[in-house]
Amino acid sequence: MGLLSKKDAVLLTDPLADNNPITIQVLGICSALAITAELKASIVMAVSVLFVLGLGNVVISLMRNIIPSKIRIIVQLIVVATLVIIVDLVLKAFAYELSKTLSVFVGLIITNCIIMGRFEAFALANGPWRSFLDGIGNAVGYGVILIAVGFFRELLGSGTLLGFAVLGDPIEKTGLYAIGYENNGFMLLSPMALIVVGILIWIQRSRNTALIEEN
Repeated sequence: MGLLSKKDAVLLTDPLADNNPITIQVLGICSALAITAELKASIVMAVSVLFVLGLGNVVISLMRNIIPSKIRIIVQLIVVATLVIIVDLVLKAFAYELSKTLSVFVGLIITNCIIMGRFEAFALANGPWRSFLDGIGNAVGYGVILIAVGFFRELLGSGTLLGFAVLGDPIEKTGLYAIGYENNGFMLLSPMALIVVGILIWIQRSRNTALIEEN
């Protein structure tokens, strides 16, 4: 018997496409708008949520039989807050400049409805292994969209990726800039993140018409 059954594998693959937290459930939009002007920040936020949701789901699952129902939300908040503090301290210790860029948005992971939603809907009703897979699957589904948005926003808005110039030098007019290309400054504004997400949603639904909601 393999490590993953078909049911377990679905927990990893379903959030990547047909049940993506951002494009299908429309959750976690705030961070997609706020921090995706740079690809590096998008990647760090994706990894941070991967850590918090994957480990948090396991912790909640292990505690599910001893958590009084009346205080379960408080317990969930304590768990996610503890994990977010760990992420914040690690960033400040090893990537201080990036931690300043992300600033309050790391703390806002605590209120990310994807995380609280998976705690409440899945981890409280399933064992640690399945809860871990569910957390990883949803975090990766969230991260893929975040990174895709960050990729296009930084590339088209700044002409760079991870801070490295890839389209040429806009001042020296090399690369694409030599033939008249100009960076689109609008891509660095938060509303453009929403537009990019909207385009991704449109592409996803055009490829799979079963996802289109009927009025």
